[in-house]
Amino acid sequence: MRIAVDAMGGDNAPEAIVCGAVRAAKAYQEEIILVGQEDKIRAVLRQHHAEDTKGIEILHAPDVVDMHDDPATVLRAKPESSMAVALNLVKKGEADAIVSAGSTGALLAGATLFCKRIKGVRRGALAPLMPCKGGKVLLIDAGANTECTAEYLLQFGIMGALYMDRIQGIKQPRVGLVNNGAEDSKGDPLRREAYALLKAAHEAGQINFIGNVEGRDVPLGACDVAVCDGFAGNVMLKTIEGVAKFMAGEIKQVFLANLGTKMAYLACKKGMDQFASLFDQDAVGGAPFIGISRPVIKAHGSSNEVAFMNAIRQAIEYKKSGMIEAITESVAQIPQG
Repeated sequence: MRIAVDAMGGDNAPEAIVCGAVRAAKAYQEEIILVGQEDKIRAVLRQHHAEDTKGIEILHAPDVVDMHDDPATVLRAKPESSMAVALNLVKKGEADAIVSAGSTGALLAGATLFCKRIKGVRRGALAPLMPCKGGKVLLIDAGANTECTAEYLLQFGIMGALYMDRIQGIKQPRVGLVNNGAEDSKGDPLRREAYALLKAAHEAGQINFIGNVEGRDVPLGACDVAVCDGFAGNVMLKTIEGVAKFMAGEIKQVFLANLGTKMAYLACKKGMDQFASLFDQDAVGGAPFIGISRPVIKAHGSSNEVAFMNAIRQAIEYKKSGMIEAITESVAQIPQG
C-alpha cells in the first residue's frame, strides 16, 4: 500500500510530519510518499538520521497551502502545492490514500475535486471519534458542512453506522440525531425533517436509529453515532475538547495544593493516567472524510509525530476495511431526491 502524505500541512510541519511518517513506515511496513519541499524534508531526515528509512519516498512540491488561503480556490490557484500534488497521486491511482494536517476546508474541497464523492453521496463528512462513557462515539459531521439538508443528515447517519460497524466492530450501532430535546417534535425544520427520514430508514432496516439525543447525553454514551450538521458538530467537538482541558487543569491544581494531595496523587496515578488517555488526541491521530471515493484522513493541525503516525495508521485501516465499497452499496439503496 502507498500512502501520500502532505508533508507541509499543519502547525508543526515538516518536522512532526516527516518524523511521524518515518515511525509509520517502520511500524506498519507500508510505502509512504512525503510530498512537499524536498530540501526541507531531507533536512529533517538528516537531522534525525532517517535518510535511509525503508519505505520512504520523497516527491517535490514547491508550494504550500496556507491556513489563510481560500479553501474553495486554493488548490486551483496552487496546483503545485503539497496538498494538491498528494491528492493528485490518489486521483491517478499512484497512492492508495492521503493524510494531511493542513486546512480542513481546502482538504475537503480538494478531496471532492480530485477524488470525487462516492456516487449518490451528497456531501463528504468529517467524522472524528470522541471518548464517551463506555467507549467511543462517532461525531458526523464535525465541521465540513455548515449548511445541510435533511438528506445529508440521513446519509451521515448511514455512513457513520457503517464506519462504527466496519472500523470499530460495533454491530447495529445506535444512531442518534443531535437535537435540543429528546422528543420527536423538538428542533427546527431541518431536524424534524431529518428525524422523519432517519426513522423511515430505521423502519426499512437500514440503520438502528434511536431518536433525538441532547448534546449533554452524547458524552454519556447515549449513542454510537451522533448525527448533526457541521456547524453544530464543530461547536460540540470544540466545547468537549475545551471542557476536557479545563477539567484536567482543575484536577491537576487540586493534586498540587499541598504535600498531602501530592501523596494522594501518587496513590491514584494509574487511574489518573487512564483518565487522561481518554482525551489523548495523539492516540486517535485524525478523522476520515467519509463519503469520498478514496481514503482521505484529516490529521489535527497541531499533530506531533505520534499523532501523525496514528493518522497514517487510520488511513491504512480505512483502506483495508472495505468502507468505501460498503457505502457505495448502501447509498445506492437510498431514494435520491
